[in-house]
Amino acid sequence: MPFTIAIIGRPNVGKSTLFNRLVGQKLALVDDEPGVTRDRREGNGRLGDLEFTVIDTAGLDEGARGSLTARMQEQTETAIALADALMFVIDARAGLTPNDRAFADFARRANKPVVLVANKSEGRHGEVGAMESYALGLGDPVQISAEHGEGLSDLYDALRVLMPDPTEEGEEFDDDDIIVSDEDFAKRPIRVAIVGRPNAGKSTLINRLLGEERLLTSAEAGTTRDSISVEVTWQGRDFRVFDTAGLRRRARIDEKLEKLSVADALRAVRFAEVVVMMMDAQNRFEEQDLRIADLIEREGRAVVLAVNKWDLMEKKGSLVSGLRTDVDHLLPQMKGAPVVAVSGLMGEGIDRLMTAIEQAYAVWNKRVPTAALNRWFEQAVDANPPPSVSGRRLKLNYITQAKARPPSFILFCSRADAVPTSYLRYLTNSMREAFDLPGTPIRIMLREKANPFAHKRKRPS
Repeated sequence: MPFTIAIIGRPNVGKSTLFNRLVGQKLALVDDEPGVTRDRREGNGRLGDLEFTVIDTAGLDEGARGSLTARMQEQTETAIALADALMFVIDARAGLTPNDRAFADFARRANKPVVLVANKSEGRHGEVGAMESYALGLGDPVQISAEHGEGLSDLYDALRVLMPDPTEEGEEFDDDDIIVSDEDFAKRPIRVAIVGRPNAGKSTLINRLLGEERLLTSAEAGTTRDSISVEVTWQGRDFRVFDTAGLRRRARIDEKLEKLSVADALRAVRFAEVVVMMMDAQNRFEEQDLRIADLIEREGRAVVLAVNKWDLMEKKGSLVSGLRTDVDHLLPQMKGAPVVAVSGLMGEGIDRLMTAIEQAYAVWNKRVPTAALNRWFEQAVDANPPPSVSGRRLKLNYITQAKARPPSFILFCSRADAVPTSYLRYLTNSMREAFDLPGTPIRIMLREKANPFAHKRKRPS
């Protein structure tokens, strides 16, 4: 098990900035507004030759029992229980506050090694605040600036004392000794992003998959801000599932923090292999749902459509048969995409959803043999020849698959700029049926076949 460090402290002392610095990426959202972080986030931290798991947590704060703030603190307490050591962060420029003193007692009661980190220590004001932190009784403060990367060598020294010697963890080996087989590649986790409008039930569904209240949920829209990833194992198959903030129309997004949350959600879509688009069963296929679906198709991701809160619907049998018709009519670019009725709250349809994700992933990775592809191509062109453009016939020569993920093809022809979009759509739909490629984006790129006589000069008369 890797050494685990939880970053704790009151809100807005720079915990997420320090987390991003240690993992080497901007994974956690950072803003001047307190309380940006709500769910706990894990990452692979590195400082010099030290490697460890680091957990970013919500700011320690008091809240009424059952409130969102109280449940945020429960997430922080869970992170502390999982950690081998704590980094207690204070804002050196603000100096000590009563909350710092109260939460220092909380950190001591955890009975775990604590590194006191005085963040924002750049400048004279930071020096004064760092000196005040001795009153917490947590030892010498490590003065750093997470934003500017200052003081990290001192932080390294403090962590080095706590962590086991890396040579004791196992034998050394060279990179050449690592061989990844096709079988091992197939077993790696499938990256799945759960997206949709606010309050569609994304976090509730993931909690149901995990069997625990890992992510904060609330009837209030906009509870999720960061894109949090969790590991899920379902019937022997591993998945890395990303919970994302709800996506609203751009015109309705005013706050800077919501803009950051939406940008984080869009990054999760680009990083994912399969995207589950969640809709509210009582308000399905609204305009924003169609926009989100179009975004997924443009990014070239495999897609599964999940209609959530199905437990609230009546006459379910007749509604299920209508879902397939609605999808093919409203989302022609995703014709045949799997549609699953689920209830994240009650656990209905979860098996069907996970099966649909695996099937969509398999289709997204599919390769079509060149011989079979060109037999289909010849039949498709004979059945419906391309139209003439400006009185000249378009000549389509042959087609080949360039890559999978998503299935992408190169069509060689005489005049690439003259092939109508409608004809490419005809070829795409025909290909879906011929090779069983439902729902997945299909890319057809046009290339002009080189003229073998272009390099020869005309003889002088």
